[in-house]
Amino acid sequence: MFNKLFMLFKIGRKLSTSGAISSIYEIYNPPITIKILFFVIGFSFNDKKNNNNLSPGVKLCNALQSMGTTFIKLGQFLATRPDIIGEDIAKELEKLQDKLPSFQLEEAKNILRKELGKESFDKINNFSDSIAAASIAQVHFATINDSTEKKEVAIKILRPNIEKIFNEELDALMLLAYIVQNLIRKTKRLKLIEVVQLLREITNVEMDLRFEAAAANELYENTKNDVGFRVPKIYWNHTSKRVLCLDKINGISIREIENLKSLNIDIKKLAKDIIQHFLRHAVRDGFFHADMHQGNLFVTKDGNIMPVDFGIMGRLDKNNRKYLAEILYGFIKRDYKKVAEVHFLAGLVSKEVSKDEFAQALRSIGEPIFGQSVKNISGGKLLSHLFEITEKFNMQTQIQLLLLQKTMVVVEGVARKLDPDTNIWNISRPILENWLKEIKDPINKASEIINETSEILKRLPDLPIIMDRANDVMTLIAEGKFNPNTLAYRSLREEELKLELMRNKILGGVLVLVIFVLIVFK
Repeated sequence: MFNKLFMLFKIGRKLSTSGAISSIYEIYNPPITIKILFFVIGFSFNDKKNNNNLSPGVKLCNALQSMGTTFIKLGQFLATRPDIIGEDIAKELEKLQDKLPSFQLEEAKNILRKELGKESFDKINNFSDSIAAASIAQVHFATINDSTEKKEVAIKILRPNIEKIFNEELDALMLLAYIVQNLIRKTKRLKLIEVVQLLREITNVEMDLRFEAAAANELYENTKNDVGFRVPKIYWNHTSKRVLCLDKINGISIREIENLKSLNIDIKKLAKDIIQHFLRHAVRDGFFHADMHQGNLFVTKDGNIMPVDFGIMGRLDKNNRKYLAEILYGFIKRDYKKVAEVHFLAGLVSKEVSKDEFAQALRSIGEPIFGQSVKNISGGKLLSHLFEITEKFNMQTQIQLLLLQKTMVVVEGVARKLDPDTNIWNISRPILENWLKEIKDPINKASEIINETSEILKRLPDLPIIMDRANDVMTLIAEGKFNPNTLAYRSLREEELKLELMRNKILGGVLVLVIFVLIVFK
């Protein structure tokens, strides 16, 4: 417990001394006890760096950058959650540079040798110095002997001890989320504990490179017949938990517009393609690259888009894909009652809310946007207003939909840099129309019903056992001995229970920290 409290103290002091806490105060006005606590934690006789001329977002961005690996990732994650920190600060956090000094070449080779074994390691040649070093891993170029031919590859290697560092700091962040959520009741709807838990799950996946390899492989299989989109091949014999080996990208960064033009690549078509590919992956496959900024996109000489870095991927189930397509298409058609109905069917809005009032609120979002000229129609404005409606109608936060919506804004931004007149709505329309027609096709509907019926028939022999178990569970619920949410949110509830058990100890620990601060920093 004291390790968590000490880590929490270091986080609080860094936020205080950097001036970042003032930017947080501009978002929320916390209780006076919180302000006093941060004042005491950040107290110093040394002259503080003058940050008064910086915006709240820049101050927060600088603080997170200086705090290292976990907090860079936290900032990047918060950039996808403008509902928590506001649109302006979210935009500043998008600028966080995920770059750190590289670790030694010899250490990288030792990791490779240990992870892959001598036989696979000996097949690696021309192993370069680090060409990119981020908070979790760094990348090297090399060649490998694959079957009978040599392949140019990129090899990604995890930083030493990175799992231990992340988990310790995330434990402290979980404690901070618990304290804030219990002291500031208004923040409960933001589900801060769930946000930290999701960040933990994302980073734990990122720190097992086999998952990233699997994600890249799944995207490859989904898109191998998509004209104009190519995913690099994974080399599984040279991939492990801490090592990822894939094709080296022979292309030009999508940000190098003049170089692309010099190769006679149609920039307007490229802008259109990137939007349509992203939407196609989301609504057709329910699996999309969720980090499609300029640094992760390359273009080959023949105009193919090639993504890299598959650590952050989004996934939508079939119902959410349908709701998403219906909502976006409803906005395109300006059918706000239809959009409202879809929100209710998806369970995004309480049934107690008036559908007519909600449709009117959606109209207030759509009409000002569609009344503008083509080049000013922005998915970002739609997103910003939707978050305002979220708070007004107490809509439940849908993390995966937020991730998708934020990625849409990033993709739109990339497309606009290629072609300022890009209209995401006109480009999106044929993709959404085709997919909605496909799912409503009578043959597809019949096939879906047959599959569902088949699954039900398979379960019929188990029906008496299922009914007995259901009866037992209902009895326990009636007696107050069973919480039905426990199974659905087991890992989250375990974290919350741990935090609740520590509640009384925390008060004593905070008092110890305050005394420690007064002694050390007086």
